Amino acid sequence: MKQVSTHRSLERGLAALEWAATADRPVALVEAARHLGLHRSTAHHLMQTLVRTGYLRQEERSRGYELTQKLYQLTGRGWRPEQLGAMAEPLLQALTRDTGEGTSLAVWHEAKVRIVAKQETDGPVRVVQDIAAERPLYCTAVGKVLAAWMPRAELQVALNGESMKRRTAKTITTREAFAAELRRIRSAGYAIDDEEQYEGLRCIAMPVFAYAGDAVASLCVVGPKQRMTHQKLMAVRTPLAATSRAFSKRLGHAPEAGQPTGDLA
Repeated sequence: MKQVSTHRSLERGLAALEWAATADRPVALVEAARHLGLHRSTAHHLMQTLVRTGYLRQEERSRGYELTQKLYQLTGRGWRPEQLGAMAEPLLQALTRDTGEGTSLAVWHEAKVRIVAKQETDGPVRVVQDIAAERPLYCTAVGKVLAAWMPRAELQVALNGESMKRRTAKTITTREAFAAELRRIRSAGYAIDDEEQYEGLRCIAMPVFAYAGDAVASLCVVGPKQRMTHQKLMAVRTPLAATSRAFSKRLGHAPEAGQPTGDLA
């Protein structure tokens, strides 16, 4: 009987992991119990066992369950854009609260820079962002960060699809100037859009790294230039960097292992 019970527990545990892997958001205990056909107390014991063994984590705000980086490391898989966006939401809320400005998370998906999560301020003057909206690679802070840590071959293909047209007086429009900008970004650890896409808009972004050291997303703080002065751009680096590190750690990134820089010279 003990062997049958062990097999049943293993089957339930694998079913829970498979379900969590397909979910775009942390799953609630009541949902897990219903999906697995278990009593709530049995489901709680199962999910907590998976938390203790490092396969699941419990989100602090919602108390929902989601995969940790452990299975992704074992299988070499990556997170879907929707999953990264859901994971970023509470972090963006805190970052907007700390900075008083809009925040967002962008990823490189299907050869486009796409916004997958956002948080706007409550004031009358704010930057409106749309989920799934595309951003230029060469003249936005989120795009430049993704480009700075993108593999060289992939970046060359990406740039072949960019016209690099002038959008404002400050827009970078040549490959040479863009390569120099990416070197500066890798050295500094952040990118700035100082009215390069739209006049009157400033943004600062930093990379989010996963367990393998690749930059899987770009995290930014954005606002109108009357509030986002150059002094404030520098001031928000501290909470932005803390959020970037926290998100990267959640994805299994170990800073001591170093970060990829590529070679775009």
